[in-house]
Amino acid sequence: MHWLFLLLAFAALAFALLTTSTPVLAGCLLAALVLFVLWVFGLYQARVAGSGRDIAMAIDPMELRRLREQAEARKAAAEAGTQDTDTTP
Repeated sequence: MHWLFLLLAFAALAFALLTTSTPVLAGCLLAALVLFVLWVFGLYQARVAGSGRDIAMAIDPMELRRLREQAEARKAAAEAGTQDTDTTP
């Protein structure tokens, strides 16, 4: 889609070069500038969207298992600590 903006920008620029009317020239140059900026934004968006990586692959499965075991151990220790304080009068 963003390539269409570039094509339209070139068409507006070509029309601006061929016209003899000053207001039409100004409008075409402004349209060409806006379409070129839209093309740059579209190109940037396409490159950023294509460079994303899966966050699930950011952590090694072994590291993820180790972190889960640590979290379970902390949870079990916290539950054991709350049970001990509940039994004392």
